[in-house]
Amino acid sequence: MEDGIDSQDCRLSEFLAALSLATDLGLGQPMEHVLRSCVIGANLSMAADLSDQVRAAVCSVGLLAWVGCIADSHEMAAAFGDDIRFRADSHEVDLAGLPLAAFVIANAGAGGSLWRRGRLAATSLIAGREGLARSIRSHCETTGSLAGRLGLGPEVCVPLLHVFERWDGKGLPVGLKGEQADVVARVVTMAGILEVFERIGGRDGAVEVARRRRGKQFDPYLVDCFSRDPHSVLVGSVEAMNVETVVGACPALARRLSGNELDMVLEAVADFTDLKSPFALGHSRGVADLAAEAGHLIGLGEAEVVRLRRAALVHDLGQQGISSAIWDKAAPLTTAERERVRLHPYLVERILARSSTLAPLGALASLHHERLDGSGYPRGLSGAGLSPSARVLATADAYHAMLEPRPNRDARAPEEAARELRGEAHAGRLDPAAVDAVLAAAGHRVGRRRPWPDELTAREIEILVLVARANSNRAIAQRLHITDKTVGNHIEHIYGKIGCTSRAGAALYAMQHGLLADVQPDREEAVP
Repeated sequence: MEDGIDSQDCRLSEFLAALSLATDLGLGQPMEHVLRSCVIGANLSMAADLSDQVRAAVCSVGLLAWVGCIADSHEMAAAFGDDIRFRADSHEVDLAGLPLAAFVIANAGAGGSLWRRGRLAATSLIAGREGLARSIRSHCETTGSLAGRLGLGPEVCVPLLHVFERWDGKGLPVGLKGEQADVVARVVTMAGILEVFERIGGRDGAVEVARRRRGKQFDPYLVDCFSRDPHSVLVGSVEAMNVETVVGACPALARRLSGNELDMVLEAVADFTDLKSPFALGHSRGVADLAAEAGHLIGLGEAEVVRLRRAALVHDLGQQGISSAIWDKAAPLTTAERERVRLHPYLVERILARSSTLAPLGALASLHHERLDGSGYPRGLSGAGLSPSARVLATADAYHAMLEPRPNRDARAPEEAARELRGEAHAGRLDPAAVDAVLAAAGHRVGRRRPWPDELTAREIEILVLVARANSNRAIAQRLHITDKTVGNHIEHIYGKIGCTSRAGAALYAMQHGLLADVQPDREEAVP
């Protein structure tokens, strides 16, 4: 255990497999759609007698190919209503020519008025191929960016640019034809469609769609290899896909992640999670940094602070399972929409539960909307059911969200957010100690609502903490706008009350009584 999680036991494949479950949600597919598609792709590579290198790349590309679907969720929801439903339905349509135009017209402005639907349909048709190309280019760029941040090479990054291309040249974003598109991409694209149609219509359904799209969306050679023995390619009615099956198909992803590598991977996921809505950009990293600093201030051990920060990075991963039409809605949510929102903390726990090393992060992350009085969600936990880390995470998330704009309100000023956060503590929903720590971590001057120990005054507490942090009398006087002599008198009274005569003694006293969150250190004023 080097840092709260045994990072040496976390493999890249294990992490990507967990991430693929979030991707399934964003695609509107049942969980394990991507994992099952990867196994189908590996089997199809073998049936087509492709090299081991291609087979390994198929698994890597298959796990990552659809991660970028969240990149244009905001725009897709604006044009088609529920972006998740739109993606789910699109798997069953051969998206080229007249079928594509009919699909766009049928889904434009879904859920809106007839006038709005007509207007959006006309806009989509006018934007036409170029509009779709922009959307797909955005998807490919973001997916390629993630692959690069994971340290994967061109054998993965290049095919990721081609997964929307077609054998007949009618694909996007470039319109590559035939073997111009990378063979890995051709396998991955076909495998994903085969998984959907096998699930819907069994082996016969998969064979039928392969033959129908032969020479159109699919490579004829791959279709012929599949058709000769579909049983050896398809996965059948497997109830739960074993991650080891995917790892075995892609040994390159079996490498272990160091602690620093895991942090970088989780930071990348945090950034991708926030792409779900333009109102949330930077939220996950901001909450993570705030929670980690607050964790230090309330005295959590280093390993627990690491776990807290990592959980904060992924705390909103479950948002991928909720339509952007809900997240970006300016009007009040309906009861049904609120219930869907309340699912997202539960979803992050389920996404990460399949990995023994990531499950502890999911368990903590799922508590970020719980409240001390039991009014939170998804479980309505209260009091002793919430650990100090869970209380800090919930508080950091609430505060940081207040600083961000939302569809129905402007961003709050820091002082306004601080007042609201203190109000939540006063009402019994947030932990006062966590509120103090988060506000201190955010740079606010923090007061205390409990009696001070040994009859110390608020001013004496302030000076005690500054002394403990090795500030000189002159630095304290300048910060508090009082004279050096007044500082000296305060220190003399403080030492008399707490029974010590040195800065070390003052520091031990401050730590013992949990006072260090009350005053932010001025590092530039500290004595070396």
